[in-house]
Amino acid sequence: MISFEPTEEQQMIRETVAAFARDELRPAARAVDEGGAIPDGVIASASQLGLVRAWLPEEYGGDGSARSALTGAMIAEELAWGDLALAAHLTAPRLLAFPIAEQGTAAQRQRYLKRFAGASFAAGSSALIEPRYDFDLQSIATIARREGDGWILEGEKCFVPLAGESEAILVYARPGEGEGVAGFIVPRETSGLEISEAEKNMGLKGLKTYELKLAGCRVGDDALLGGEAGINFGRIVSQMRVAAVAMTAGLARAAFEYARDYAKERRAFGAPIATRQAIAFMLAEMAIEVDAMRLLAWEAAWHLDRGEDAVIESYLAKHYASAAALKVADNAVQVLGGHGYIREHPVEMWLRNARGLAAMEGLAII
Repeated sequence: MISFEPTEEQQMIRETVAAFARDELRPAARAVDEGGAIPDGVIASASQLGLVRAWLPEEYGGDGSARSALTGAMIAEELAWGDLALAAHLTAPRLLAFPIAEQGTAAQRQRYLKRFAGASFAAGSSALIEPRYDFDLQSIATIARREGDGWILEGEKCFVPLAGESEAILVYARPGEGEGVAGFIVPRETSGLEISEAEKNMGLKGLKTYELKLAGCRVGDDALLGGEAGINFGRIVSQMRVAAVAMTAGLARAAFEYARDYAKERRAFGAPIATRQAIAFMLAEMAIEVDAMRLLAWEAAWHLDRGEDAVIESYLAKHYASAAALKVADNAVQVLGGHGYIREHPVEMWLRNARGLAAMEGLAII
């Protein structure tokens, strides 16, 4: 049975992260969007939260907390309420650390996890999306060809977060024809791996993303995530999609709350504009969409925590949330009228960020 009441521990974690988002992320969001640089103080404060370390095994220096998709969804929502770009930046190391912790070999866990268990921020990333108009997770074009005692990777990736500073990147590729998808841990200095300059995106400007080119990129057998046993790619994708939906709900909630509060304070013709039927109905629809996104994320997370397949649930949640977040953010701009279009208010930034999340896969994982 799905419970809609967080446990005492989940509520404590949620409140702690919410306070961090309110005190650290929200005040820094506009400057980060304008300048593209994240203050060292924000990164240091996030490191103290243990956004990665808390869920790594104790034997690798982590806190050993049991990893829960539902708890992860709550954390992702609160972080994105503060700022979506900062949330994606601060949790990007999970894209490498969590798949290794859950599906990697003992040697891979020993080699890579300790760097994410320290007191300071350690960048990590994964490369999933490809620069093709017809990109589909079921038909990844990046190829891994076995050669001798290793693999040769060929292909291109885009929207890879923190690739320029990550020591290693988890690259998803197809090992031959019709053999599913595998993950390869590729150190940044690997010959044949070319990392572009940071992409210039419409939104999410606090999150540096990059294009990768893999041309004759050779890695050893030890780079294959999970070894010969391979990985459960569907589970990884579901974890990514739940994270995306939860972050979408956080952004949408921020836009709704800002528009609601503005409408209560802004007066026209002697009364707050929130009393006007058109505005009131719009705000009600926004509130419904936010709750729908959250509950869809929680349902998929619940299945993941039970060890069940959540591919369908996470896909439906992502498909719904991508459109709903744009609607909520756009409505927030409309509620503010002309003020919604100027940078004095954050709703225009949230609209740009919502567009980016709708177009991207694999920017976060729970």
